[in-house]
Order: sequence, then C-alpha cells, then structure tokens
Amino acid sequence: MTHSPATGTGPDPTPGALPDALPDALPDALPDALRDHRDRLDTHLHPAARAWLRQALDEAAAKSGSGWELRVAEAGRRCGSRNADAARILILHAAHADPATLTRLYHQGSAAERRAVLSALPHLVPGPDAVPLVEDALRTNDTRLLAAALGPYAARHLDAHSWRHAVLKCLFTGVPVDAVAGLSARGRGDAELARMLADYAAERTAADRPVPADLYRVLDLAAEDPEADHPHGKEES
Repeated sequence: MTHSPATGTGPDPTPGALPDALPDALPDALPDALRDHRDRLDTHLHPAARAWLRQALDEAAAKSGSGWELRVAEAGRRCGSRNADAARILILHAAHADPATLTRLYHQGSAAERRAVLSALPHLVPGPDAVPLVEDALRTNDTRLLAAALGPYAARHLDAHSWRHAVLKCLFTGVPVDAVAGLSARGRGDAELARMLADYAAERTAADRPVPADLYRVLDLAAEDPEADHPHGKEES
C-alpha cells in the first residue's frame, strides 16, 4: 500500500464551512484548548489530511485494538510538522488514553510524539500518575520537550523541589520562562527558589558569563513578600 507524500499543509481551497470539517467525534465536550486545536486544523489542513484525521479520530474513539496508536506516529507525515502536535493531541484525547498507554507511546515515540504526549497530559490524567513522564523529559536538554513538560500538568502535580530545578534548567538551556505554566502562582514568594536563582546568578557573574535576562524576572517574583497583596499583613489570631 502506498501513501501520498502530501504533508497536509497549505492554503485551503474552500475556506469557511467545509463538508470535510472535522466532526465532534468525542462524546464529551472538548476543553477550549482542544477545540482551538481542532478549529485550527480545520482551517490549515488540506481536504485529504482532514479526511485522514477524521478517520484517525474515529478509530481512536472506537478503540478497536491498538491500530489507532499507529496514527499518532503517522500524524507528522499526514498532517505536516506544523500541525502534527495538534493532531496527535486530538487523537490521544479521542482515545481517552490512560497513563499506561501514554507511558508506552511516550517511551516508544520520537521526540515529536513525546512532546504531544506531554501536551495532552492536562486533558487526560487528573492525578499525578504521569509525573514520571514529566520527570523524564526534564532530564533531557531538548528545549521543545522541556517546554512541553512544564505545561499545566507539571504546574499542578510536580513537587516543589523538582519544579524549582525545572525552572532553573529553563534558564540555563534557554527555554523562555513564559513556557512555565503557573509560574506566577507557584513562584511568587518562594524563598528557596529565590536563593537558588541568586546563587546561580552569582556563579555566572563570578565566571564572567552573562546572566539570563529571564532570571531577574523570576527572581523578582520569587523574592516578593507573599503578604504584599494584603495591606494589613497576616490577620492576628
């Protein structure tokens, strides 16, 4: 069986309401972030790629065997590299992939497939079961993987020690701290994070090396008085 070499990207010949638009194949309401993914794919995919993705979503929702997992790997070739992350996330969500399935796909997949698994975690895993995948990604120096690992799932479930070191790793690998979900909520008034950042800045300065600009932004946040928003400070008991 031969496959079309088309990547699925390019101008849509019939923009607007399309007969090939992706259906709402999932029984549950899509989160806004996933609906945005699907709407963007409706706009940017060629009809053949949309038809392939529609079939992949149907297969994933039916969960008849493991054939749908192959579609996760195929998404890059079928939908193009710019659209592959969104397509993979939708396929994983359609399948209601559980932590065991996500773990298998993560460890067997390419860097791009791993990135999609990490991005899908907040939509699929309500508890901390997938934290080992985040921790694995944080051990790499792949900046795109690091950014995906520090999404909303890590903000909710990564322990304080690991989260602080992840923020520091962003600084010395060049990952923008804007990629760290929940940075303001978790980092504000974190004295230990402030100490780590100050030490790192001192080491860089002593070695006559530049200090990442983002460091001072996070340091200011971590050094904030957590009671500053309360004009009377802590309530007296």
